Amino acid sequence: MGRLFWAALLLCLNVHPVTAGTLRVVGQGGAILVEETVAEGGEWCLSWNHSVTGGAVRDCFADRVGRMILDRSYLHDFAAGLGEVAGRGRIEAADGGGYWIRDMDDPIADNTLALRVGQHDVDHRLHVGGHVYVLSDLAAGQRVVLQLIEKP
Repeated sequence: MGRLFWAALLLCLNVHPVTAGTLRVVGQGGAILVEETVAEGGEWCLSWNHSVTGGAVRDCFADRVGRMILDRSYLHDFAAGLGEVAGRGRIEAADGGGYWIRDMDDPIADNTLALRVGQHDVDHRLHVGGHVYVLSDLAAGQRVVLQLIEKP
């Protein structure tokens, strides 16, 4: 079948190409520490060890139509400051212990998330695009900014 047929079919189905943005971690002085392409609907996660209990914590974000959204969080227990917030997702038990809060749908203002990176015992890590970046190796004790930059 010809190109005209396929073009007409795509228009009828209202199919749009998947767009990609850039997830960037910017350190002190504007240094770019990490830069990864993230497709629309793509996900990335920050993981670390809780500074008090040492248990695993993970926040997972998604690119939804060009917006950085906190989609889900993993928490090892209901320690101080960890747990359910009414109207902000639903809790599910996680395989192996702990729990997930899913469907949080919490937009991050200006697609920018500031983070004070923990020392090596906190072990902040960024999981994106099949890679794991150990932020505690790159910027321990420093303020970094995660930005989702959409391509026009």
